[in-house]
Amino acid sequence: MTTQTGTTGAVTTVYKVTGMSCGHCEGSVSAEISALDGVSSVKAVASTGEVTVVSAAPLDLAAVRDAVDEAGFELAGTV
Repeated sequence: MTTQTGTTGAVTTVYKVTGMSCGHCEGSVSAEISALDGVSSVKAVASTGEVTVVSAAPLDLAAVRDAVDEAGFELAGTV
């Protein structure tokens, strides 16, 4: 799911990530995705596997997949 937010030019996308089971997992995924250009906010929730990302423009899916892989998890797609 990708939506425009109230912030001018901001895009919110919800990704599904498999393998997260705790707060440390959430932090690892959040840190890797936060390092991508244009990302202003990341919220990962291990219990649902959902990662909500706010960015200046839509992110390249391959870049998000690489960031999630770097954290040790798998990107299953968008919600």
